[in-house]
Amino acid sequence: MPMIDCSRSLHLLHHEPSIPRCGLSGGNTVSIHSALKLSSALALLLALTHTSGAQTPVFAGPTDPRAIQAYQEATEFEKHRNVVFALDNYRKADKLDGNKCAACALAVVKVAVEIGDFKAADAASQELIALSTTPEQQTKAHLSRAQMLLAMGQNKKKPECFQQGAAETDLVLATKPNDATALYLKGTCLAFEQHDDDARKVFGQLTTEMKPGSVDYTRITRFAERPELARARMAPAFRVTTLDGKRVSLDELKNKVVLIDFWATWCGPCREALPHMQQIAKKFEGQPLVILSISLDKDEQKWKEFVGKNNMTWLQYRDNGFNGSIATSFGVQSIPHTFTIDSDGVLQDEKIGDGYIEGKLKKLIAQAVQNEAKQREAAAPVASGTTASQQ
Repeated sequence: MPMIDCSRSLHLLHHEPSIPRCGLSGGNTVSIHSALKLSSALALLLALTHTSGAQTPVFAGPTDPRAIQAYQEATEFEKHRNVVFALDNYRKADKLDGNKCAACALAVVKVAVEIGDFKAADAASQELIALSTTPEQQTKAHLSRAQMLLAMGQNKKKPECFQQGAAETDLVLATKPNDATALYLKGTCLAFEQHDDDARKVFGQLTTEMKPGSVDYTRITRFAERPELARARMAPAFRVTTLDGKRVSLDELKNKVVLIDFWATWCGPCREALPHMQQIAKKFEGQPLVILSISLDKDEQKWKEFVGKNNMTWLQYRDNGFNGSIATSFGVQSIPHTFTIDSDGVLQDEKIGDGYIEGKLKKLIAQAVQNEAKQREAAAPVASGTTASQQ
């Protein structure tokens, strides 16, 4: 029998609103594993694509009436995560507009990277550069292509893509030496090229352009200290305030294994999996494991009552649906959905449904304990030397 889970609705041929439901997961959407792997890349592309407030878009949309209609349909498909149809319609809009729609090209790059169609993304990124005339457009076009090359290098295992991506960022940094996005992309490309010393310097420069204490600042500071983490499959950085008022930041949970559990009170399979999560919490109590259950409930009061009634004593947070910031960054489209993250913040396991995860947790916890012991041993000679000199 096919696995039953709780999925967001993806039947959007008539642009119906996305309604969470219990049923078979499916639809024309990017695989969850791929989405998470490229999540940081896509977050940057999303920032490049969309503007906020009443700002004038950097890139003009289509002018042909048929192209405008196709573009609007594409944005609606993308909004509801039906990305395959979105890509087809963005490409259609660009073609109907005589391949002169810069906004279409930028959208194609972002969506094509998301579903792993790098041939389409490559062509669109080059078209975007050719259509860019103003300095602002050229900056965004080169950053878009750099991000595409970075994602392609990771996905296709092509080292030359990282070198080319760094070259694209240099075109931006030549006139904007403090551009934060360009610095991030260059540092990451250098890390993937194994040029750790150079990457460390670039990430260090980037921290001076960021707000100290922010989630992004904490993550980039870690990259500056350990550039190898920039090429790892890092879990998306986040900071939340849990139900009991605790501030939890993924990058500040040093030497702790983290288990993130996405669920909802309205999801039958999630309720069935609850006893298993309670067993895990009890089994590993007192060990370096942090469990964070993230509810996708819309009804806050119903969520709070369920948590209290079912003695869910570990950390709890509500993300307000599949479109919540944390669920989106992790690419969650079906629940229950768990992510197991090691003590360095690297994603080690991902499961949809109620699967066996105790073995992985036990192994990662043992590694966390061992790593912490090594850190203490490394610090011990320094302390001993200080004591000896004082004597």
